[in-house]
Amino acid sequence: MSTIELQEQLISKIKNTTNEDVLQGVLSLLEFETNNEEIYIFNEEEKKAIEMAQQQVAEGRFYTDEEADKLMDKWLKV
Repeated sequence: MSTIELQEQLISKIKNTTNEDVLQGVLSLLEFETNNEEIYIFNEEEKKAIEMAQQQVAEGRFYTDEEADKLMDKWLKV
């Protein structure tokens, strides 16, 4: 499918939806993708969370992908 065909299909889908959550999500995604000049500034809570996560990684307190998958399977009883 060409870019023009994708654009036309998207425009058609957007025109036909009345779901505000879907429309807001699409708008947010497009704004994020097209606004490359804006720099996101972390708030203090986000900075603390990042610092905490970095400290946990440095101390070896994290799960590998495989370990996390096993835990999720256990929790979901797969």
